[in-house]
Amino acid sequence: MGGLSAAIYLARYGLKCLVIEKGKGRSIWMQNLRNYVGSSPNTSGASIIHHTTKQAIEWGADYLRGFVEDVTDEGETFAVKVKVRKKDSIYPVFRSQYLIAASGVIDILPELENMQNVYDYAGYTLHVCMICDGFDMWDQRAVLIAGEESQINAAFVLNWFTPYITVLTHNLCQLGNKMKRKLAEHGYPLYEQRIIRFIGENHKMSGVELENGTVVEATTGLINMGSIHNNYYLNGIEGLEWDNGNLVTHGMSQTSHERIFALGDLKKGLNQVSIAVADGTMAATQIWRNIRRISKPRKWKENIQAISSDQLTSHV
Repeated sequence: MGGLSAAIYLARYGLKCLVIEKGKGRSIWMQNLRNYVGSSPNTSGASIIHHTTKQAIEWGADYLRGFVEDVTDEGETFAVKVKVRKKDSIYPVFRSQYLIAASGVIDILPELENMQNVYDYAGYTLHVCMICDGFDMWDQRAVLIAGEESQINAAFVLNWFTPYITVLTHNLCQLGNKMKRKLAEHGYPLYEQRIIRFIGENHKMSGVELENGTVVEATTGLINMGSIHNNYYLNGIEGLEWDNGNLVTHGMSQTSHERIFALGDLKKGLNQVSIAVADGTMAATQIWRNIRRISKPRKWKENIQAISSDQLTSHV
């Protein structure tokens, strides 16, 4: 959504812009975007993506469904290599003066034998963002699924929204006695067995079945297993400042490379749609400012030609 926001502004500034989108980004998982200004609470991420893509194209942005494989800094331009189509692929290379990285992250989900079972609930009653969806978990029986001991600390933040928390580790980590005592002090049950399946219907959870046959009652859940940053295509770019996979940005979403901008979940900051959209606005505006300042001013040529040298003298 940040990239599309940038595309709309760039197009309205009269600049040439190509949006390259892989598809199936994190926004698609949002079934109900309940905290975005001006949208109905049941608005889906997919519907906003569809509408905003259409809007960007109508304003003049170009759009290509493809997978960015590599970016090379050539000095004055970037060479962007794109894979188009999974079968009979072609690999066009596009060149651009500026690059806006808005490719976000992929959330790590618990691996089950039947992954469709996870997808049936992810984005509905099984969440990955406490800031986005904590309100929807209010005073419900919740499971917190973590893959590392440090990730279990989210339970002590989630309890702002609900104290009815059960911690599941999916047999991915061993907890120390200190963490076990802390969970016990808060009254939060701990199960370290593997998850077999999520139980429920119509995308609404009712529980989680573990490999030993235990069924943990839960109507909601938070997966806190980390995420993978889609930043592979920037690995060859020198001069970028990183912080644990996040790009460090300064004013107007600009990275430490003066012609690369980073938006939304890809940069260090708050992972929210509203932030990503604002980032896109700032990045596009800064790019326009840079180009405008070195461009020749537009003049009213007819009026200039109509003024004679005598008139210029008399005005002086």
